Amino acid sequence: MAIDLDAIRAKLNQLSGKNRRSNVMWRPTEGETATIRLLSFPDNEGQPWKDMYFYYNIGNNPGLLAPYQYDQPDPVQELITKLRDDSSKESYELAKKLYPKMRTFAPVVVRGEEEKGVRLWSFGKMVYQDLLNLMLDEDYGDITDVKTGRDIRIVCEKPAGRQFATTSVTPRGSVTSLTDDSTQLASWVDNIPVPTDLYELKTYDALEKLVNDWLNGDDVEDTGTERGRTTTTKATPAPTETATTTTTKSLDDAFADLEDL
Repeated sequence: MAIDLDAIRAKLNQLSGKNRRSNVMWRPTEGETATIRLLSFPDNEGQPWKDMYFYYNIGNNPGLLAPYQYDQPDPVQELITKLRDDSSKESYELAKKLYPKMRTFAPVVVRGEEEKGVRLWSFGKMVYQDLLNLMLDEDYGDITDVKTGRDIRIVCEKPAGRQFATTSVTPRGSVTSLTDDSTQLASWVDNIPVPTDLYELKTYDALEKLVNDWLNGDDVEDTGTERGRTTTTKATPAPTETATTTTTKSLDDAFADLEDL
C-alpha cells in the first residue's frame, strides 16, 4: 500500500497541535482596529473563500458540521423534512430552528502579526457580501491578489445603544504586495490552512444520537467538532458580527465559542 504524504502531514499537524482551532483561527477584537490581507483558496471552483454549513441550537453544542453538504446521509435534514411535512406551527418553528447556518472561511495574514503565518477568519453573510462587493468594484478588483491586491481595515465596535457589535471592512488606499520576501510568500501560499481539517464530520449514528438526546432532554454537549479531539465542556455563546456596518448577532458569538475549543 502506497504511503499518503498528505495524510502523514495531517497526522503530524494533529499531534503537534497545529490543527488546533485556537492556533489557526483569527477574529477581530471588539473595540480594536486591525489591518489584514485576505488570500484566496487555490482550486476552489473559482470562488475566493470556502463556505461551510453548521447546525446550531442542538442542545448545548456550539456547532455541528452538516453532512448533507458533502452528499452524506444527514439525520438532521431528515428530521427537518419530517417536521415540514407535519405542517403544524410547532413543527415549523422547530424546523426553522434546525436549519443549517453558513459560515465563510477566508485565509488571512494579519499585519503586525505576520510571524503567526496564514490563519483563517470565519464570518457571516453580511461581511461576506461586503467583501464580494469590493471584489466586484472595478476600483478594487481582486483584493486577494498577492501582488496587486489590497490590505483591508477591519473595525469591530459596538455602537451606543446597540446590543451587538458591528464589523466594517474598508480597503486601504493603495495596491500593495502581500510581502516582498519571495521565500516568505511561497511559504504562506503553500501553507494555507484547510477549514475541513479543523472540524470533524460526525457519523450518521453519532449525529442522530445527539439529536435524539436533545429532543428527549438528555443532551450532553459534545464539542468533538475539532479533529482528533473530543471534550465535554459548557458552551458560552459569544457576540456575532455583520459587515460594512454589519450587526453582530448571537450566531457569530456562538461560532466564536466553537473557534476557541
